[in-house]
Amino acid sequence: MSTQLVVILVYFALTIAIGIHAQKKAKTASSFHGAGLGVLMCVAAGTGEWLGGTSTTGVSEYGFLYGFSGAWYTVANGIGIIVLAIFFAKLYRSLDTVTVPGIIESFIGVDARIVASVLLTFVMIAVGTSQMIAAGTLGVSVLGLSFDTSVIIFGIGFIIYTLAGGMTAVVYTNTLHLFSMYGGILLALFLVTRDIGGIGAIIGGLPASYTNWFSIGPTKVSSWVIASILGACTAQAGIQPILAAKDVKVARKAAFVTAFVVAPFGILTALLGMAAKVRFPELVNAKLALPTLMMSLQPFAGGIVLASIMAAVLSTVSPIILASGTMVTKDIYQRVLKPSATDAQVLKMSRITTAAAGILCMMLALLMYGSARVLDIVYFAYSIRGSLFVVLLFGIYWRKTSSKGAIWAMVCTGAVGIFWVSYKAIAGHFPINPGFTETYAAVLVAAICTFMFSLILPKRPDMVNQSNVKQSQR
Repeated sequence: MSTQLVVILVYFALTIAIGIHAQKKAKTASSFHGAGLGVLMCVAAGTGEWLGGTSTTGVSEYGFLYGFSGAWYTVANGIGIIVLAIFFAKLYRSLDTVTVPGIIESFIGVDARIVASVLLTFVMIAVGTSQMIAAGTLGVSVLGLSFDTSVIIFGIGFIIYTLAGGMTAVVYTNTLHLFSMYGGILLALFLVTRDIGGIGAIIGGLPASYTNWFSIGPTKVSSWVIASILGACTAQAGIQPILAAKDVKVARKAAFVTAFVVAPFGILTALLGMAAKVRFPELVNAKLALPTLMMSLQPFAGGIVLASIMAAVLSTVSPIILASGTMVTKDIYQRVLKPSATDAQVLKMSRITTAAAGILCMMLALLMYGSARVLDIVYFAYSIRGSLFVVLLFGIYWRKTSSKGAIWAMVCTGAVGIFWVSYKAIAGHFPINPGFTETYAAVLVAAICTFMFSLILPKRPDMVNQSNVKQSQR
């Protein structure tokens, strides 16, 4: 058994142990979903949404191919979280809900909440599946396991510790993961740059385009920034800790801190990708840039860094499946199907739906491994999330926004998003213009349809009065 494998298995076992230890603090439904969190707890839980496998192996791949511009992935996420902190954290926390669809109900109605819950659960499952695939791929490339075995082992581990402690488990384990991620990446940078001859040697050994922050393409950069701003304000896994904050001030402060924790991380991993390009210029598969670089280090140090890569995946999957279970339980089971449910019943359903979300992500990962369709689904999911925020903006700032109008806008946006990514998958380019991505299409359709359908299907008089009351309260 290799040293790297031992380090990773020990780290994974430690994560499960910490999650199980958190079980004693998840005895009620509110504690399972999150309640009374302080700033650091909110930050630890929230960063998992933004610093997943993409922020490590994904950004290093972009660094290997394009240079520093690959770091826009986490920088854009940081910008999105700052927008959330400045304009919406206070408003969201002031509402009595732990879900984004619950926020939507406050301004548009319960029917819109149900539809939004279904769509956002799909988003969470899509992202969770991609992270399960990342975990399985790590098991194949580093641990020497089969993909199926890796997904099953990691997946069961994710589910066990999330079910045990809920939000408390997410907070405890993500605190460990956050320190591991930054510590591991900084250690890797120190060791790699020392061997190569410093950061100057890395930059000097690459074409000038690698220091251009827009070499990946202005269209992609702008698309990432727009998607991040819109998505940050409707990302259940990232917003749930904000909604569970101790008070409004804690929620806002935590959002700012999260942004400044998330944004710089991609710069470090992009730089590692660039180092891999210098050290292994003949490497064919850029996706293996970071694992290949880490396997070239001294075994124990390489194992620590590889564990930090796994920590990035772990930090995302757990809050993702918890967020999925929370929405199904709070928005559909407790809000619609069984409003009179006791706390014990809600807690039981929360654990059932969270487990179901984890199992579904595992099954989809096993079915879709090696398929480019999973990326199309993830991109489509992000577009849906952004378009829902556009609908919510109408609900917050335009009193004529109707529940039926919002629902039809969501349906139309979903249809256009499916068409957009399907067309690209078949034709190799987007329908209108190579730069007019599914993000732009979804946002535009959401805005136009919400406006048009709200005029065609106006609010009932009683709903208008309720909306006026809410507007005056703000």
